[in-house]
Amino acid sequence: MYQTHSQREFAIEFQPQIHILRPSIHSRRANIVVKFQDLYGFTVEGNVDDVNILNEVREKVRQQGRVWWALEASKGANWYLQPQVSSLTEGIALKSSLKLSNLTNAITLKRLIRKGIPPVLRPKVWFSLSGAAKKKSTVPESYYSDLTKAVEGKVTAATKQIDHDLPRTFPGHPWLDTPEGHSALRRVLVGYSFRDSDVGYCQGLNYVAALLLLVMKTEEDAFWMLAVLLENVLVSDCYTNNLSGCHVEQRVFQDLLVKKCPRIATQLEELEFDVSLVATEWFLCLFSKSLPSEVGLPLSLSCALSLS
Repeated sequence: MYQTHSQREFAIEFQPQIHILRPSIHSRRANIVVKFQDLYGFTVEGNVDDVNILNEVREKVRQQGRVWWALEASKGANWYLQPQVSSLTEGIALKSSLKLSNLTNAITLKRLIRKGIPPVLRPKVWFSLSGAAKKKSTVPESYYSDLTKAVEGKVTAATKQIDHDLPRTFPGHPWLDTPEGHSALRRVLVGYSFRDSDVGYCQGLNYVAALLLLVMKTEEDAFWMLAVLLENVLVSDCYTNNLSGCHVEQRVFQDLLVKKCPRIATQLEELEFDVSLVATEWFLCLFSKSLPSEVGLPLSLSCALSLS
């Protein structure tokens, strides 16, 4: 049928408009999956927003690192490892003869630790301030080597469970999930199981020891860090048979939840949800399975050091 010019204009003007629905920027970004290796060799998978958050964390770590380097330039290299300074972070009572400069350095150090220790300094700072270096100094130099040789080939309930858990500890990691990584982790865990028969081995320690191996770089330092964590830093009996220390942590956590986040606590209570169902793993693994490795264990240990 022939249409006049005015009819065609009318048809075009009143033609229904079909809106093309395009996903928003946020939804498109959420659907973009990014994979990369983090600082400790773990494969991280997330969307663009996740990556941006991690980059923000890394930038804050870099900024904090510049503060540490500036203090090293002004106070001298390894100023934070001086006995007078590190002893204060361990809670030793002040003496009247203590220099004001040492007290100032100790206060500065606590603030720095709470804001984050640069990755390159973590092995040195952790080992000294945690008390691991002091604990190691009380035994012969060959203690760890002699211990691992003495227990080699021995079979106990602890060693059987350790062997069972090795391949399940961060599977796919480029070093931990290799024969070399398994051997190093096994020596640390088996060695400590014989050092402290009350603890022996508890599931969760494999993840803590694995990350300590990645951070501390040497097997022996990782062993002593594990020892000082269990014997001096963490709540007593966290990893014994009855997990009594872990139960104490759960109760404190629940009290803090009521105090700091009352709405969440009320909601969980209405749902009759037992927080320990998820929180037990958090505390036994020191958040190593719950948070990205770049912030998980470093955050837990740094907090422990600053509060010790």
